[in-house]
Amino acid sequence: MKGPTHRLTLSSFFSFSHQTPKGSCLEAVKIAIDAGYRHIDGAFVYFNEHEVGQAIREKIAEGKIKREDIFYCGKLWNTCHPPELVRPTLEKTLKILQLDYVDLYIIELPMAFKPGDALYPKDENGKFIYHETDLCATWEALEACKDAGLAKSIGVSNFNRRQLEMIMNKPGLKYKPVSNQVECHPYFTQPKLLEFCRQHDIVIVGYSPLGTSRDESWVNVSSPPLLKDPVLNAIGKKYNKTAAQIALRFNVQRGVVVIPKSFNPQRIRENFQIFDFSLTEKEMKEIEALNKNVRYILIEHSYSS
Repeated sequence: MKGPTHRLTLSSFFSFSHQTPKGSCLEAVKIAIDAGYRHIDGAFVYFNEHEVGQAIREKIAEGKIKREDIFYCGKLWNTCHPPELVRPTLEKTLKILQLDYVDLYIIELPMAFKPGDALYPKDENGKFIYHETDLCATWEALEACKDAGLAKSIGVSNFNRRQLEMIMNKPGLKYKPVSNQVECHPYFTQPKLLEFCRQHDIVIVGYSPLGTSRDESWVNVSSPPLLKDPVLNAIGKKYNKTAAQIALRFNVQRGVVVIPKSFNPQRIRENFQIFDFSLTEKEMKEIEALNKNVRYILIEHSYSS
C-alpha cells in the first residue's frame, strides 16, 4: 500500500442521513490539498464523489499536484457483494470521479444487503434485508479489478480477525488485504486487532479518530464526547495543541492511519498540524489507558477486535 502523506487522511465521510450541502465537499477537498493532504477517503454511498473528483482535477489543472500524488480510497457498498457486481460498481465510481483508477478499493462491510437499486433495502417492518455473501468470492472480484488496473491496491473495512483470516487463508489467494479500516480512537484503541494486523503487514486505517457527532440515529451517545476528555486536554495544554490534535497524534504515533472528517477550513488545517511534536512513552500509556472498548458508530452487525 502506497503510504499517504504523513499518514493523515481527509475523509469525505458523512452519515447517509446527513448529506453535505452542495459544493461543501468540493471546497473542503481543495482546502485539504492546499494544506498538504494527499490521501482522501471516500465512497459511492457518501454521494459526493463527483465533488471529490472535481476538486482533484482542478488542483491538477492548477499544477498544485499530479494524479500520482493523490491516494484515493473508494468502497464497495453492501448491496454490491455478488462478484458480477464488483467491477461494474467500481467502474461507476471511476466514472463519477472522472479518474482512471483508485489507489485503494475496499469492501466496506463484511455483511451484505439485498442487491438492487435501494442502498438500504428494508422489509415492511423497517428491518434491513440482508443477503448471503461469500466474502472470498467478492475478494476474488476485487483481485480481478486490481489485475485490470482499476485499483492499485485492495483492502477491507470493519473486518475482525476471523474474517481477515478467511480471506488470507483462501485457496488461490493472489493479493492479501493491504488495509483494514475500522473505528479507532483513544476510547476504542483496538489493541488486539492492531497487533494482529501488524503481524500480517496490514495497515489499520482508523475512522472516527476524534469520536464523532452526537446523532442518536447512528451514534452511541452513552459514551462521553472524546474531545472533552481531561487527559487529552491536559496533554494538549502542555504542547499548545487541541485535544483533537493529541488524539490524532496518539494514533499516528502507534502506526494507525487516521481519517478525520471535517468541512471546517480551520479544523482541516489544524488536523494536519500534528507532525511538529511527539508524545512521550508515559503520555502514550496514559492515553492508551483511556480505552473503554466502546465504539461510537452503531453498525448493524457485530465485529470485535
